[in-house]
Amino acid sequence: MSNKNPQAPVAHRGYNVENPRKSRLLTVVMGLMLIYTYLPLLWLFISSTKTQGDLFSTFGLWFGHDFALWDNVRETLTYNDGQFVRWFLNTLMYVILGAGGSVLLSVLAGYGLAKFDFPGKNAVFAIVIGAVAVPGTALAVPTFLMFAKLGLTNTPWSVIIPSLISPFGLYLMWQFTRDAVPTELLEAARIDGASEFRTFRQVALPLLGPGIVTVALFAIVATWNNYFLPLIMLKDASWYPLTIGLNAWNAQAATAGGQAIFNLVITASLLTIIPLIAAFLSLQRFWQAGLASGGVKE
Repeated sequence: MSNKNPQAPVAHRGYNVENPRKSRLLTVVMGLMLIYTYLPLLWLFISSTKTQGDLFSTFGLWFGHDFALWDNVRETLTYNDGQFVRWFLNTLMYVILGAGGSVLLSVLAGYGLAKFDFPGKNAVFAIVIGAVAVPGTALAVPTFLMFAKLGLTNTPWSVIIPSLISPFGLYLMWQFTRDAVPTELLEAARIDGASEFRTFRQVALPLLGPGIVTVALFAIVATWNNYFLPLIMLKDASWYPLTIGLNAWNAQAATAGGQAIFNLVITASLLTIIPLIAAFLSLQRFWQAGLASGGVKE
């Protein structure tokens, strides 16, 4: 009888981490996603380099006869006594106070809910989950009626105070803290005599970096792009954020005697997204650090 040796497993063309398997279909899909993502940004940049006349007389995805980017930027910043700068500072204020306060409350509440036991904790969890499912626009009108009785409408507080509450941010920090901060570390710090605040600041907070950055970016983008709430809360143009102000500029051509300034609206839109892009690029290293630390075996 002849003995047949089992065949050794055949290596799949040497695929490994350094030489991953390539898929043409996935490459095409990713290429289409990149085009879908970057094409509006390309159009926005190209259009911001055109004059008012070139916007409607030249191809949308190519430059006009004159490169007017710097002239458009200068005119945008100085138009109507620097109205864009005022709106930009208003938006920055809403982000710092509203989004910043939202992140602070989400981190503190998420840490407390994840690492402390108290009566009614399950009820709080149910309320938070229910609040996440409620869209913000559904609460805008009741919030307006409540603030109107308090005399807070047409003030910055009517935009800042609602921005402080973020059920999604609270839920995200709750879940992240539960998994990222070992209870044993907190107990060891307490045994060593550390107070609760010191334990949170020196033990838990460094481990919460990726979660805090994630919640911060969600809050920053939500506050920066907030439109419906300031639309119904604010009447004074001096308190407008960029979203309401640029919409007013865009609608200016439809009003009687209004001047069409579409080139300024587009240029202002380009200037508006630059801080968001800078925030994402500057904070992505915290995500990478969190992924790297999570991949280390203990």
